[in-house]
Amino acid sequence: MKRIGVLTSGGDAQGMNAAVRAVVRTALDKGAEIFAIEEGYRGMCDGGERIRPLTWSDTGGILHRGGTDIGSARCKRFRTYEGRQKAALHLVQHGIDHLVVIGGDGSLTGAQKFAEEWAEHLKALVEAGLIGQPEADNHPYLYVAGLVGSIDNDMAGTDITIGADTALHRITEAVDAISSTAASHQRTFVVEVMGRRCGYLAMMSAIATGADWALIPESPPNLDEWEDKMCSVLRKGRRIGRRDSIVIVAEGAQNRKGEPITSDYVKQVLETRLGEDTRVTILGHVQRGGAPSAFDRNLSSILGSAAVAALLEAEVGREPFLVGLQGNQVVMPSLRECLDMTEEIRKAVNECDFEKAMSLRGSSFREAFMTLRTLVRALPHDPEPGQRRLRLMVMNAGAPSPGMNTAVRALVRLGLDKGHHMLAVYNGFSGFARGEIEDFDWMDVNGWVHTGGAELGTNRHIPQGTDFYAIARNLENYEIDGIIMVGGWNGYEGALAMHERRNTFPAFDLPIVCLPATIDNDLPGADLSVGADTALNSIVEAVDKIKQSAVASRRVFVVEVMGGYCGYLALMSALATGAERVYMHEEGVTLSDLEKDVANLVAGFRQGKRLGVVIRNEQANSTYSAGFISDLFTEEGEGVFDVRQAILGHIQQGGNPTPFDRILATRLAVRGINYIEEQVANGEAKGACIGMIKGGWRITDLQDVPRLMEMKFHRPKEQWWLQLRPIARVLAQAEPSHPMAALKVKGKSGGLGLGD
Repeated sequence: MKRIGVLTSGGDAQGMNAAVRAVVRTALDKGAEIFAIEEGYRGMCDGGERIRPLTWSDTGGILHRGGTDIGSARCKRFRTYEGRQKAALHLVQHGIDHLVVIGGDGSLTGAQKFAEEWAEHLKALVEAGLIGQPEADNHPYLYVAGLVGSIDNDMAGTDITIGADTALHRITEAVDAISSTAASHQRTFVVEVMGRRCGYLAMMSAIATGADWALIPESPPNLDEWEDKMCSVLRKGRRIGRRDSIVIVAEGAQNRKGEPITSDYVKQVLETRLGEDTRVTILGHVQRGGAPSAFDRNLSSILGSAAVAALLEAEVGREPFLVGLQGNQVVMPSLRECLDMTEEIRKAVNECDFEKAMSLRGSSFREAFMTLRTLVRALPHDPEPGQRRLRLMVMNAGAPSPGMNTAVRALVRLGLDKGHHMLAVYNGFSGFARGEIEDFDWMDVNGWVHTGGAELGTNRHIPQGTDFYAIARNLENYEIDGIIMVGGWNGYEGALAMHERRNTFPAFDLPIVCLPATIDNDLPGADLSVGADTALNSIVEAVDKIKQSAVASRRVFVVEVMGGYCGYLALMSALATGAERVYMHEEGVTLSDLEKDVANLVAGFRQGKRLGVVIRNEQANSTYSAGFISDLFTEEGEGVFDVRQAILGHIQQGGNPTPFDRILATRLAVRGINYIEEQVANGEAKGACIGMIKGGWRITDLQDVPRLMEMKFHRPKEQWWLQLRPIARVLAQAEPSHPMAALKVKGKSGGLGLGD
């Protein structure tokens, strides 16, 4: 039986506990033994009780907790050759030669070096008589899987690191709160954020909060002009009506000579040149703390599960590898190559080779930075002489979705900065037909970046009959060159209906772009829709509270979530909350399923379980409703637990958008404007849906939408997230299914703890 050790090392990051839980439960399910190495490399060097076996129930109730329950520490001894040899001894003594290391680049560098030296250490231990040759022969290689646990998101090889999304949540929440008090007093705030020598957190939080200026290490301002330029932008902002000014400074910010630009220095510059009251807020370790976001819980669960599977299937002598995410796909590049690339970026920043540093960060990083440079402007650029200024229309349609306002703001400002006329339609297609259209200027969307709902109004109305004539007339009257619709399925249907009638109404022969915005995440041509992440976090926060309410009870909760006929919210919230069972329309629900589930719940509660959570998609089954399931579980629960139902309803559509949704909305806006410009320049008028699929931007022809959809159920025929169903099923078991793993936990509670 293979033995796997898991440790968390270096600075903590939200989601580490979720990763440990996934590693432990996947290993046990596959019949391996799993050991916690407490306090990171310090525990490995100490050995003894610091290396202990874990059971299934040991990871109950940790999914939603920040920090790391198995501890983390920096260890000077492990940095020495002698210290690593002592660590090798302790691993061999416990029969461990597979490691999952969860930490930042420093921790993973140590793991890489340790694996490279492994054979040398074993040889020395044999020669010293500390282990026998048979022991060394049984463990000839050290297999290492590295998961990047770092809020800084500064590691090559993965798009996002464990903890970075939650850190953005903390920053965004703080800046949103600061903005309101700043506006009250017409004050300027300088906010310093973490990130070491990487500007990811500063840049993305500036985009997500609508900050007025940002300083990042990879692209410092020019020595002689940045102070004047920053103050000029903030001064113009005041003149046109902005009541607050927010400057975000990365902790590693510097000038072109590599000299630090501190938040205190920025404060002095602003007070001296603007004569305004300026305050500094250093967010510090609040960015590391608190419960992980839904994204980080799911990211950690997916990567932890994949790491164990890869370790157990590794070919003989496989070199250490990193387990990361690119697009929506798990990738496992060479750890050595990822560390080398990360070091190359750090070296470029330290040597002030900023062009190289920006290039090595990747095209997405550079694109985000260029977008930020536009959005922090006080006013748009003046049009170029002779430039064709397009007249572009922006609208919302379909059910409301958090992030719609963010997308509209970005579209208006990006379009204006390119010299175009931007017009907005109120109240969807019905307002379009009635002529509820207005010109929009730069400040008309001020403050929209963080507000939920839809300031333009939205509804599910699909144009029909005389609507088409009225819409065509308005297009002609306003001389529109292109339309960008931000919305859900009904918006796509309306755009398609117009596109199909181009021969009847010549005014419809223009580019129509659909940007996905729906909490249901059920649109073609996009893996993720604006609003789905916010809805998912609302569900997770609600379920976390529901669990706390049951701390002294023996209770099962049946939680119903939205999604229409798409089970995305149901499955992803089940994975993020540790729900025991999820019911989705894609899988169907049968009476025999319900009988098995209630039997499993009864068995779990009899073994000490205190809480159960079942999540049901609102359209999972027309007969087996949340009420029916609750009544059935109550009747068949044999008195060992009681049952409550929670139908979350429209709270999933409300609230301010998460940083993920704000950033996604902004990136979609960039692509939408660019697409229409390309269409007009080429003399074309194709309708398109824009989205990201497997991490790459995809343009889907609007007329292909019916072919890509299950029209009866309003969902795509291919849904990438269904591949995560086996992971959710394994992690939510009451006990491991593998017979050897079941023997390991015999005599334990066997059930899931509170919160799982």
